[in-house]
Amino acid sequence: MTGRPALYGALDLGGTKVRALVADLQGQVYGEDIRPSHTVEGLEAVLTRMVESLVAAAAQAGAKLSELKGVGVASPGWIDVRRGIVHGAPQLPGWHNVPLAQVMAGRLRAPVYVENDATAAALGEHLFGGGRDTLHMIYLTVSTGIGAGIIVNGRLLLGEDGLAGEAGHMTIAEGPPCKCGNIGCLEILASGLAIARHAEERMAAGQQTSIPRFARGEITAEAVSAAAQAGDRVAREVLDRAANYLGIGVLNLVHIFNPQAVIIGGGVSQAGDLLFGPVRRIVEARAMPNFRKVRILPAALGDDVGLLGAVALVLAEASA
Repeated sequence: MTGRPALYGALDLGGTKVRALVADLQGQVYGEDIRPSHTVEGLEAVLTRMVESLVAAAAQAGAKLSELKGVGVASPGWIDVRRGIVHGAPQLPGWHNVPLAQVMAGRLRAPVYVENDATAAALGEHLFGGGRDTLHMIYLTVSTGIGAGIIVNGRLLLGEDGLAGEAGHMTIAEGPPCKCGNIGCLEILASGLAIARHAEERMAAGQQTSIPRFARGEITAEAVSAAAQAGDRVAREVLDRAANYLGIGVLNLVHIFNPQAVIIGGGVSQAGDLLFGPVRRIVEARAMPNFRKVRILPAALGDDVGLLGAVALVLAEASA
């Protein structure tokens, strides 16, 4: 490794796959690996795959695990970030109060830091992506659900229990019940599942639409977006409804946190102007004058946002 900068490891743990990456301080990737997580096989099997994946990424980088300065883990679920404990996640059956940082540190022989995947993504976009020039930014991931990470004065806002940023569960309107126990949450109105559910309701009511032609067996937000891009009226109305609710959520966040930028990622963000247009219009029309200069931007890191967020997590912890 002569002449090479210090290297850091990252793991992005999901319900279907584990991704590993080895990168430097600038986010330059030297090695990566992806493999099924097979969460149904239980905790030990997933931990083994995580280690194997990082070993493979390090080997591709021409490095050993012992040469990594630290490892960040982006995990779904409710995370105690101060102690590195995964209390639970729907995507990880059987995971209850798992001391992931401690367990992985013992296996990797390196400092390990664990963060919620959406929150880690905020760190990634702040350090390496669309928020590189900001001190104050909000990252929203709009996919199956809606998650967020909030950067204040260049640092991640954690809150008392490390749970700050549950923007998906702010109340937007009188609406359907959410799995969190609230009603009218942003997530139940504007997430990928919400878009698919609303489309199905419109079709069940007999409205003619081409959405099923874009679906692969089941109606998804991706199918609705594709139909909307092709000019389907019902699909556009469904997407516009979700985008308007999202715009209200973004407006609330802008008024509360006064960020320089709100960066939106996740699968639903691939709808492009059909999503960003209504969001920007709502903020421009309804924000108080001094708040209207906020930039509302698509995420820049794509599929690597969780991994580079995990790298950013290590760097943030090392500088704390």
